[in-house]
Amino acid sequence: MLRLLKVLVFLVVVGFVGLVGFAYLGDLTPDQTVVSESLTLDVD
Repeated sequence: MLRLLKVLVFLVVVGFVGLVGFAYLGDLTPDQTVVSESLTLDVD
């Protein structure tokens, strides 16, 4: 039972370190493009 608990704690720690590493090193910035659309206003 103690071995299972150690493995579970190890997996949680490794998962947390991986998540933090991905948050700092992963490039999640979206590609930015200019969007322009003409608009015709119907003014009376």
